[in-house]
Amino acid sequence: MTDIKGHCDPRFAAVREALAALLDKDDVGASAAVYVDGEPVADVWGGYADANRSVAWERDTLTGVNSTTKNMVALCALVLADRGELDLSAPVTAYWPEFAAAGKENVLVRHVLSHTAGLPDLPGLKTVEELYAWENVTAGLAAQAPEWEPGTAAGYHALTFGFLVGEIVRRITGRSLGEFFAEEVAGPLGADFHIGLSTEHDHRVAPLIPPPSRTEEYAASAPPGPDGTRREDTGAAIRVKDVNSTAWHRAQIPAVNGYGNARSVALVQSVLANQGSAGGVRLLSLRSCEPAWQEVFRGDDRVLGTPMSWTVGFARFGNTFGWGGWGGSLVVSDPGSRMTVAYVMNQMIDRDRQEDNRGMEIVMAAYSGLR
Repeated sequence: MTDIKGHCDPRFAAVREALAALLDKDDVGASAAVYVDGEPVADVWGGYADANRSVAWERDTLTGVNSTTKNMVALCALVLADRGELDLSAPVTAYWPEFAAAGKENVLVRHVLSHTAGLPDLPGLKTVEELYAWENVTAGLAAQAPEWEPGTAAGYHALTFGFLVGEIVRRITGRSLGEFFAEEVAGPLGADFHIGLSTEHDHRVAPLIPPPSRTEEYAASAPPGPDGTRREDTGAAIRVKDVNSTAWHRAQIPAVNGYGNARSVALVQSVLANQGSAGGVRLLSLRSCEPAWQEVFRGDDRVLGTPMSWTVGFARFGNTFGWGGWGGSLVVSDPGSRMTVAYVMNQMIDRDRQEDNRGMEIVMAAYSGLR
């Protein structure tokens, strides 16, 4: 059995065992963490940071978590709302006047956060490099017409989510989403999570490993719809080699280019599960946490091709909320139990070819500790 490092409250020993089992089977390197009442009860890791299995996954190893980053972006919006600087029910144009173009005057902030704004694509961008030009991307979004009447339907805003919320944050604070997150969320909490990565952290990054039988050309794509057909690709194809590049590290693509490990992901998100505070640090009030689990939309998601429940910034699953990232990372929060569970790994799995329940195995193991 793979050697697992870190600490684990005896009640949550199943989390350590579950991580070891994953590392013995599909995973190369991974970490798992559980926070209850804003405090860590499990923080474990093991395996290797590289595909050759020559570099150990250490306590401070980071890796790209892809769309798990969206949870961090949403929290930034809730922090601003708690401070009275952002009204979730206000039109986006109250903060970003140019956004009114092409019939978007009635798009609300909560529409953007719940994937119901009608702007799921970046059709004008054909290369990954174009994503690095923030002002060009946001200007394109401001000029774009919505695909549907905002608020009436949902379609996963895979890349646009971060640019839309990030530009609202920038208009309010004068700071990029990454800067705001670092200074107002990660800094106070002492969380080792980064949206956009500076050079000093490069040596700690475990590159993402393509799924078995795939190469670094493996690209993200929306899943097929109920009829088996795929939504037309209208933007740049993002490959594993792009996500592992230095240029991607440095960029601000807040929906998808966060770097962390299970400890930092769980720590930050435990704020929402624990009524606004973690580790003795209060970021927002209980009332301002509630939009994270209050349903805004329920129905078929036009992009994901599956029924979804979207809240202000998160997916809702029963009494829990959270979201995962391309390849397998995941965070789930349960405000009723004040528990947050996170799983972060470097070995990706192609869900078109293989079912991926790794994150949920860690979540279910954590629930066994609550009994």
